[in-house]
Amino acid sequence: MAEPQDRLPHLEKSVAQNTTLAVFAGGTAEQFESAASGLGASPRPEKPARRRSFGRWFGDTGWRHVVAIVVSIFAIFPLLYVLSASLNPRGTLTGSNQLFSQIGFDAYVRILTDPKVPYPLWFLNTLIVATVTGFVMVFIGALAAYAFSRMRFTGRRVGLVTIVVVQMFPQLLAVVAIFLMMSAIGDWFPAIGLNTLSGLILIYLGGALGVNTYLMYGFFNTIPKELDEAAKIDGAGHARIFFTIILRLVAPILAVVGLLSFIGIVNEFVIASVMLIDPEKQTLVVGLTKLVSNPRYADWAAFSAGAVMAAIPVVVLFLLLQKYIVGGLTAGATKG
Repeated sequence: MAEPQDRLPHLEKSVAQNTTLAVFAGGTAEQFESAASGLGASPRPEKPARRRSFGRWFGDTGWRHVVAIVVSIFAIFPLLYVLSASLNPRGTLTGSNQLFSQIGFDAYVRILTDPKVPYPLWFLNTLIVATVTGFVMVFIGALAAYAFSRMRFTGRRVGLVTIVVVQMFPQLLAVVAIFLMMSAIGDWFPAIGLNTLSGLILIYLGGALGVNTYLMYGFFNTIPKELDEAAKIDGAGHARIFFTIILRLVAPILAVVGLLSFIGIVNEFVIASVMLIDPEKQTLVVGLTKLVSNPRYADWAAFSAGAVMAAIPVVVLFLLLQKYIVGGLTAGATKG
């Protein structure tokens, strides 16, 4: 029996022959190494990966990191400034140039306990108006989007374009007309006239068929119509199809529209300032604006504290609906 040392020359010769045959047969380098390793020979050492230079990395992806950092700082700094101003015991913005130089909760206590500033009522009024309006806006918009997407009728395309075009005009143009109209309605139906939350909700709902309907219309078009046809074969009507099938499939866009509607109502000022007169019935935006309307007696710390607390419902709602936001915003633009 031959010794291991005597077998090495034969082994190397066999590897060389197999490699030569693989070359003529059109084999690859990986096949050469596999053949060599099968015969007991050690594979060729791999070449170390070449590291990209800093200039090449920056040209490919590095500049994106820089842009993201700059945009993040630009977006976060105003928020930090408002938070610092709300913790400033002096109640002015001049002492907030140095962020968090002084920390105190006097502004929060003052705005929550001052009888002249009914902040809890403002907060409650805003939640009622924004929640009811956002929910009904989503429902009405979904009904309209379903009709435009699934039904064929005369004036369908013109109606869809008209809804979008009408929303291009700002609400400021209709303030006088809205005031006169609600004043006349209040003489007959005081419950929905001026200085009522129900009247304000009805005004907001008057503009429910807008861009939101067009956005949901694009998302509804991504739902296969074969589902509707299968349901119709089983005897389902439009109402049953809409409530039992479609609404479940379009949950992402409903969440997005609800979030956008809620944020828009919370931040709306023009219509609310005209409609609501009594301080107890005003919303957060209208009430907080009055805290700084007089430059000589402006309480910027209390204003900042109120703004920070007003952002809490929006942040909570955003976190709850976060998983639907990306899908709802992108899917609606995939098919017209």
